[in-house]
Order: sequence, then C-alpha cells, then structure tokens
Amino acid sequence: MITTVQEIWESLKEQVVHLKQGEGVDGLLFGRPEDAVIKVVVAFNCSWYVIERAIELGANLIITHEGLFYSHYHDVSHGSCALAAAKQQRIEEHKIAVIRCHDAIHSYEPDGVTLGLLRVLGWEKFVIKHDRHAAVAVISELSALDVAKHIKRKLAIPNVRLIGSGTSKCTKVGVLVGYRGGGSLVIPLFEEENVELVIYGEGPEWETPEYIRDAVYTGKSQAAIVLGHAESEIPGMKLLVEWLRRRFTNTEVCFVEEPSPFQMI
Repeated sequence: MITTVQEIWESLKEQVVHLKQGEGVDGLLFGRPEDAVIKVVVAFNCSWYVIERAIELGANLIITHEGLFYSHYHDVSHGSCALAAAKQQRIEEHKIAVIRCHDAIHSYEPDGVTLGLLRVLGWEKFVIKHDRHAAVAVISELSALDVAKHIKRKLAIPNVRLIGSGTSKCTKVGVLVGYRGGGSLVIPLFEEENVELVIYGEGPEWETPEYIRDAVYTGKSQAAIVLGHAESEIPGMKLLVEWLRRRFTNTEVCFVEEPSPFQMI
C-alpha cells in the first residue's frame, strides 16, 4: 500500500484542536503532495546534518519541528544568506519533501510536545492540569536539585540551568516546553497555581529568572530548571515518531538526532 506525502501531512492535522486553518507556520515546504513516501525522517530541526542523514537512509520525507532557514518563518528568498540557498538546493536536488510540524503538534490536546516530555520524565500520570501552554503535575517531594538530576538522567543530557535554591522542596511542578519560559506564562503558575518549581525550555533571562531571584530574596521557596529549547521539545518529536509508526505501518519512520550546538566551557 502506497502512502503519499499528503496523507502523512493530513494525519498530522487530525488531532489539532487549537489552530484555525491557515494559521501558523506549518505545511508542505518542499516536495509534491502526491509523491509516494519511501521513508520518513523526523527531527527537531532540519539541519544540514539531518538532510545528509535522510539522504544516507534513503528517506524522501523530512518532518521538522523548527524552521529550515535560521528563522521561525519560512522565507525562501534567503536575502544574502548563501548557506540557506545552498541548503535549499541540496533538498531540491535530492527531491526530498519537507513538512513543518510546529503549530499542529502544539495544538493537540494535550500539547503533543509537552506530553512527550512528561512521558519521558515519568510524570504523565501525575498531571492534574493541562492548558494550552503548560502542564501542572504533583510529584513525590524532591529537592529542586534532585529534580534536575532526574531530568538529566531521563533526557540523557549533560546539564541544565537551575534558578533559585537547589535545596527547596518541590511537589507541585509546572512544565512548559520550548520558548514558553517568559514571565507572562511562568509567573501565573507560581502565583495562581502555587507551584514550587517550574521547568521550561527557554525564555527571556530578564523575566522569569529575575522574578525568582526576587521571590527567593523575599523569603519564598521557588525555583526553575531551564532545559534548553531543543532538549525540552525533542521528546515530543520522538513521540510523534511512535504515532506515525502506528498509523502508517507500511512506512518506515525514524528519528534523527544530533548533539547540541552549544559547548559548555
């Protein structure tokens, strides 16, 4: 049975709840919808490395969470960026279809990327609230430092960033993925949901970190753990691989991961 690029793209939209048609950055960025899919590569980011791995694996469809050309938005004019133009040429010369799946998976209910992180951390069954941007879980009491160690072990990452006191005790935790670590999303979790710890991917450093600094200074027991954008969202894209494998049993689907570009010196 042949699976087309369009069939896979339509399947990614089936669970969408919070997204109107035409909104967002998702879609078939390269390739033809009627083409038969040979093999699928799923990745957090369609980097040059991911493209080369797709070529090596014989995949003709890449599903990427983030944008291809160093921007959230898809701009094929590239301006003066020769590297972006060369990257597009590489994709086109190998006839690789590329689907962006960013807003769709974030618009599942619950958010598919958040669910992926919760599942890897073993906290899915402890969630007491899901909203569009965050989940709240009640876990066994741990120090913020012990939670950080748990996260590093479960995600197999070398480091995280801790804000606040590592010895502060936590049972109620807010979880946000990607670029949701700004004050407008995090502060209500502390002040309205009464969480003691927030975990997020990244956010402006002058917002949540400064809020926690002042909270600790004034005697509150609050902390945050910053994972990194990719580190917080890769589990959700790996979960997408599982969904696709169950849906398209005749099509090979694999996840391609590469090390973080950041070096801790």
